[in-house]
Amino acid sequence: MVKAKLDAIDRRILTQLQDDGRITNVELASRVGISAPPCLRRTRELERIGAIRGYHAQLDPKVLGYEVTVFAMVRLVSQAEHELQAFERLCADWPLVRECSMLNGEIDFMLRIVARSLEEFQGFLTGSLTSAPNVASVKTSFTIRTSKQLPGVPVPES
Repeated sequence: MVKAKLDAIDRRILTQLQDDGRITNVELASRVGISAPPCLRRTRELERIGAIRGYHAQLDPKVLGYEVTVFAMVRLVSQAEHELQAFERLCADWPLVRECSMLNGEIDFMLRIVARSLEEFQGFLTGSLTSAPNVASVKTSFTIRTSKQLPGVPVPES
């Protein structure tokens, strides 16, 4: 993947869309200081080059009944590439796993898992995660509260 060369207007477009993906093109153009047609062209180009990967609604887990958020640190028996990829495919198929990141060091993967209850999480932990092929150990930490959760990445001004 090639790092995109973005000018100040591109960065303002990205910042605005990251803050509000439902903004109209006319409002976006007004906020970044250009007219609507070039704003739409730039947005489409940012999508084409992969700077914008998609648009998503930010859902409230508690409103949807997900009361439990857990971070799980997973260590595998083997770190052979095909084993790492096999574990990543498993994670992709588990709806409760919302994020899966491979790490360096003692832990191979960190997962962010949501569940409606402790019982649902326990069922997933024992029925799926710890019994998955190649899993050596799992250490979990329950989230008490989240004080900051921003989408995306910081967009530098220059």
